[in-house]
Amino acid sequence: MSTTCTQVAASVLHGAKDLRQETRDLPTPADDEVQIAVQSTGLCGSDLHYFNHYRNGDIIVREPLTLGHESAGTVVATGASVTDLAVGDRVALEVGLSCEQCEYCCTGRYNICKGMKFRSSAKANPHAQGTLQEKINHPARWCHKLPPALSLDLGALMEPLSVAMHARNRAALDPSTTLLVLGAGAVGLLVAAVSRAAGHEKIVIADINEDRLDFAVNNGFADVSVVVPMARPETVEDKLKYAKEVAGLVGDAEIRGEKVGEVGAVYECTGVETCLQASIYATKPGGRIMIIGMGTPVLTLPISAAALREVDLVGVFRYANTYKEVIAMLSNPPKAMPDLTKMVTQRFKGMEKISEAFAMAGKVKDDEGNLVLKVVVDMS
Repeated sequence: MSTTCTQVAASVLHGAKDLRQETRDLPTPADDEVQIAVQSTGLCGSDLHYFNHYRNGDIIVREPLTLGHESAGTVVATGASVTDLAVGDRVALEVGLSCEQCEYCCTGRYNICKGMKFRSSAKANPHAQGTLQEKINHPARWCHKLPPALSLDLGALMEPLSVAMHARNRAALDPSTTLLVLGAGAVGLLVAAVSRAAGHEKIVIADINEDRLDFAVNNGFADVSVVVPMARPETVEDKLKYAKEVAGLVGDAEIRGEKVGEVGAVYECTGVETCLQASIYATKPGGRIMIIGMGTPVLTLPISAAALREVDLVGVFRYANTYKEVIAMLSNPPKAMPDLTKMVTQRFKGMEKISEAFAMAGKVKDDEGNLVLKVVVDMS
């Protein structure tokens, strides 16, 4: 096959809030690749950190970077050896590119491959460019065909939904377990959604933002909400006192007339130190805490309160082997599953609107007073 290049438009970040629309060469797809016209991309918190600060925590951008990794689109060309996808197929993109040779890849845990290159992340150098561009070439094995009934927006939502599914799979909980979800952003809501799909009937969700909590309860993501008081304790003692207060609020919440008490498991989706501390205090002996949020890298925890009660702390990083499961769930959603399309709250059409989309993604509400949950860039 010819290796001639075509030019495609791309959104490229050159510094904090410095997005430029450029053209770049895109070769014909390699034998094992397909070429995708990217049509729907959700904006993620990590993208927003890169946009605002040209870094994400201690990961610093070292070269111009195209953002975006929650994406779906349509196949427009295929490599010579690709047989399971064809031009015109709509696909959700799994954007992590693992080495496929190490012990982790060979045992199905490719998400923790040390050689992973993840689109729109600056961790690897050179960076793996993201999906906010007109077209990309991507390995066919990481492109998941969408059934006709699923929209491209749902295809894009499958990336954060895979994080939630991976957390649920690692938790391996009995459906009777009472759950606490800390954080009512996109990932927290999706964790609640996949828990509903698994049959959980007692879900508490907690956040500092009451509007997000109302959305969660009113749309069936959770049974009861807890408004976490706004506070910024400074000392270790004050942080632990505050964390105990939050755990107490959770325990005093009621589901169908009964106090929640200690919960069987927590999905911690904020990355905030006091929230992980509160998770330990809120969990009953033998319970489990799923650590999803990535915030402060070094935390002070009441570890004896976990160890002496055999409360498991379980890390969750991205996902592995989830897309087929997610597609199956969305294709035949359980009755209790909330409507995930309601999570796409704002849409921006065209590459020239990407800066506006990022500005919106950093807000709690838009100018009309509507809640901001998931902002999507439509490049169809």
